[in-house]
Amino acid sequence: MPTWLIILLTASVTYLVLTVVRMLLSSEKKIQYEIEHLHPVESDQFLRSISHLLPPNMLAGNRVTPLLNGDRIFPAMLDAISGARQTIVFETFIYWSGQIGQKFVDALSERARAGVKVHVLLDWLGSNKMDEKSVQSMVDAGVEVERYHPLRWYNMHRLNNRTHRKLLVVDGHTGFTGGVGIADEWTGDAQNPEHWRDTHFKIEGPVVAQMQAAFMDNWLKTHSRVLHGPDYFPKLEPAGSCLCQMFMSSSEEGSESARLMFLMSIASAAKTVRISSAYFVPDDLSVETLLGARQRGATVQIIVPGKHIDTNIVRRASRARWGPLLEAGVEIYEYQPTMYHCKLMVIDDLWVSVGSANFDTRSFRLNDEANLNVYDKDFAKERAAEFDQDLTRAKRITFEEWKNRPLNEKAIEHAAALFRAQL
Repeated sequence: MPTWLIILLTASVTYLVLTVVRMLLSSEKKIQYEIEHLHPVESDQFLRSISHLLPPNMLAGNRVTPLLNGDRIFPAMLDAISGARQTIVFETFIYWSGQIGQKFVDALSERARAGVKVHVLLDWLGSNKMDEKSVQSMVDAGVEVERYHPLRWYNMHRLNNRTHRKLLVVDGHTGFTGGVGIADEWTGDAQNPEHWRDTHFKIEGPVVAQMQAAFMDNWLKTHSRVLHGPDYFPKLEPAGSCLCQMFMSSSEEGSESARLMFLMSIASAAKTVRISSAYFVPDDLSVETLLGARQRGATVQIIVPGKHIDTNIVRRASRARWGPLLEAGVEIYEYQPTMYHCKLMVIDDLWVSVGSANFDTRSFRLNDEANLNVYDKDFAKERAAEFDQDLTRAKRITFEEWKNRPLNEKAIEHAAALFRAQL
C-alpha cells in the first residue's frame, strides 16, 4: 500500500475516532452536588436567583394562551402566519412531509410572495423526512430556509448537537412555543394512537422579544446576516398579567443551563412538583433532587408515555431509573391512549416551565432548547388542572409492580439505561 494512502487512512480514522469521543463527552462544566433548598418558589429570592443565574430577566405584562392538541394548535399557528404583515421567523426540530406539513409550506410561501420577510430554520436531522420539493417550493417563493448542523466532513463533531427549539414569531409581537412538531402525528385531539397528546402556547407581550432573540441565536449560527429593526423587534406593549422569561440553552455554552433550571426549580419546591415529559431519563443528581422534594413533604407526580412511544429505548431506560423514586413515594404515571409528547413542569402551583426541553440528558446537555418560564398563580393552577386531567387517562405504576416486573424486562431496561447519556 502506498505511503500516502496509509497516511490518509490513518488521518481519516484518527479524525473519526476523535469526533466520536468529542460527541460522547459531557460538557466541561457539570453540576455535581445537590442544590440546597434555601427558599420556596413563592419567595422573592427565588425570582432573584433565577433571573441572575438563568438570564434573561423576567418580564411583566404578558398573555400566554394554552393550545391543547393539534386541532387547536395548528389552526392558531396558521392563522397567525396568514395575518403576518412584516416578518415571520420559524425554528423547529421535527418537520415531516404530510398534510399539515404542506399546509405550513403553502402558508409560509404565500406570505413570502406577498412581500413578508420569512425565515425558516430546520434541524437537519429532525427534518430528514421532509420532501426536498417542499423546501424548494418555499425557496422559490422567497422564503429563506436554512438547515441547522447539516452533516459535513468538517463538522461531524456537531452531529450530536441538534436544535430542538420550537419557535414561531410573527411580526415580532406574537409568538408560539411548546412541544409540537410539524407532522401529521400531532394533528387531531389525542383521540387514538395515531394522534399524539401535546400542548403549545401562544404568547403576546414584552417576552416575545426574548423569543425573537432565541431564534436569532441559532439563525446567526447558520446565516451571517443579522435580522433587526422594528420589523423584527417592535415596541411591545403589555398584553396580560403574566411574569415571563424565555429561557434558552445550548451545548455550546457548556454550563448546563437547562439542567440547572430544572434542578433549581425542584429544589425550591415546598408543596408540589408536577412534571410532564415525553422523554424522562433522570441522571443521578436529578433523582436526588426529586427525592429531596419528597423528603421535604412535597407531592411529586410525573406523567410519561406508556406503550405508545416513538422511541422505545427511551421508555426502557426511563423505567430502569424509577426504583428509588417509586420507593420514596414519587407518583409515576404512564399515559395510555397515545404518545404523550407534553413538556411541562409546575412547581407549587406558581412556577411553570413549558417549551421544548425534556427531562433527559439530551435536553440538559446536548440539544439547543428553549423554554418559556411563567411565574403566575392563575396560569399555574390552570396548567395543574390540565395535568390532573391527563392523570385520568394515565396508569399509575406502583413500586411493587415495578419491582416484580419480569427478569427479561429488567435486563433490557438496565441495558438501555447504559446509553442514557445519549438519550
